[in-house]
Amino acid sequence: MADNLSEALKTLKLSSAGCSTDALEGCLDCLLKALADNNVEASEKMQEVGVLLQLPALLSSPSACTPKVANIIAEVAKNEFMRGVCVEAGLIPPLVQLLSSKEQEVLLQTGRALGNICYDSQEGRSAVESAGGAQAAYELIQSLAPRTDPPTGKLLTVLCGMLMNYSNDNDSLQAQLITMGVIPTLVKLLGLHADNTPLTEMCLIAFGNLAELESSKEQFASTNIAQELVQLFRKQVEHDKKEMIFEVLAPLAENDVIKLQLVEAGLVECLLDVVSHTLASEREEDTAQLKTASDLMVLLLLGDESMQKLFEGGKGSVFQRVLSWVPSDNHQLQLAGALAIANFARNDGNCIHMVETGIVQKLLELLERHVEEGNVTVQHAALSALRNLAIPVVNKSKMLAAGVAEVVLKFLQSEMPPVQFKLLGTLRMLIDTQADAADQLGSNSKLVERLVEWCEAKDHAGVMGESNRLLSALIRHSKSKDVVRTVIQGSGVKHLVTMATSEHMIMQNEALVALGIIAALDLALAEKDFVGANLVQILHKLLTDERSAPEIKYNSMILICSLMGSEPLHKEVQTLAFIDVVSKLRSHENKTVSHQASLTEQRLTAQS
Repeated sequence: MADNLSEALKTLKLSSAGCSTDALEGCLDCLLKALADNNVEASEKMQEVGVLLQLPALLSSPSACTPKVANIIAEVAKNEFMRGVCVEAGLIPPLVQLLSSKEQEVLLQTGRALGNICYDSQEGRSAVESAGGAQAAYELIQSLAPRTDPPTGKLLTVLCGMLMNYSNDNDSLQAQLITMGVIPTLVKLLGLHADNTPLTEMCLIAFGNLAELESSKEQFASTNIAQELVQLFRKQVEHDKKEMIFEVLAPLAENDVIKLQLVEAGLVECLLDVVSHTLASEREEDTAQLKTASDLMVLLLLGDESMQKLFEGGKGSVFQRVLSWVPSDNHQLQLAGALAIANFARNDGNCIHMVETGIVQKLLELLERHVEEGNVTVQHAALSALRNLAIPVVNKSKMLAAGVAEVVLKFLQSEMPPVQFKLLGTLRMLIDTQADAADQLGSNSKLVERLVEWCEAKDHAGVMGESNRLLSALIRHSKSKDVVRTVIQGSGVKHLVTMATSEHMIMQNEALVALGIIAALDLALAEKDFVGANLVQILHKLLTDERSAPEIKYNSMILICSLMGSEPLHKEVQTLAFIDVVSKLRSHENKTVSHQASLTEQRLTAQS
């Protein structure tokens, strides 16, 4: 073989000096055979002799040999070390020119050659981009798209593959293809060539890559991609093919317009079928598919319109099927069922209907199953659902009567921040406007102790914020001396004072109101903590800071008045010359603030 290859290479090097077509064709056949026998060795030999430098001339004068020349380049470019060599030999511009050929075999081999040179090669991609190769390939795909004969189908597959190799893992090149209009053309291909497996698979790979880009979603939404993908999904029996379609559906379903299109195209029914067919199976691939299908189902419910369409006033068959997942013995379905309820519970009407129809009990039973050594993701999902259901005022007392607070408190010892966060949010929603519940929970020293501990969870800002807010809410909604005492004795006051300095106005306000109630109900017991936490200095800062909102200034002045009954606090107020600060606020543009400033000034003057 070595002798034949050397002879062929020598002849090819002399080809520019003129040799017969037959002799040239013989050389090319010899090279193709050598590449087929040992691609790496033959490619190295060709590089050594510098034969690639002869090929641009052969490509630039189309002849019967042209497809073989392009085929040789395609074979050589299968080797990573040869792609840069192909670019340096100047092969890209003549190859791109050949994309305007009318000969199918020339186009096929040229598409292969360009695709292989681009594969994982920045140098190759840049050269193809400079020569306008992507645009030429795209225009060719457009013109060939309506033809469904097998040879054209094969060519289209190669050309789509070339564009994928050209743009894979490169956001700017993918964006370039999107701007060209590749997406509608590929969607059209998927519809016209649905029976051509290699081509549909290539389209799916392309969609999977392009769908990751946010800029692609609008273009996808303007096509009938949802319908095409759902039709294709229905035809699949093999796990791998379904998986390929799932990989496209997941990024597309992040877009709310496409969510609705997928629901209308019947994707949900397909997903429910997957769940029912894989539920009893213990095969790894079926478990994976069950997870993918149920996760995608939850994702579709994140869109307001798609969610409401599936809810159907609480009578939708999909809604009912998803509810049946909650009591399942399968953790993945329990998780998906709870997350689905949380997503359905995104407006008051849905929440009220679900509480009326007994969903709370299902969620409580699910949580009870996960108290000891439970599944954290299921705990988190079920608590999320309960938190959302507790938002409408009419649901709170019903949920409290159903024992939600008692079950939620069983997770108080959880060391998992996501569970802690949802637990706190659920309790805070439940006690909002519910004085008795706030009183009962606020007098629970174990709960208050845990809240104070979490108020110091600096590594978990969400847990820390929610703990502070719940501590404040227990005081604000109960207005109970017992609760105030429990919080003071549990060392909670300093955290509420710190909360008053939060960057979030709503948290500042909640803290100031709670501190006002503490001062009004048990100033003597709180006095030491107020002094230790520098409350008066903080109030001074809030009142002098021009950025403080009117509500903050108003509640700070109310609190100042409440502190005057304490001698040490009164002294601090005098030392910091609060009268001057308050007197300036009498001319504040907000009437409530200016009025409160007058009242506060009178109080301070009377007690000075």
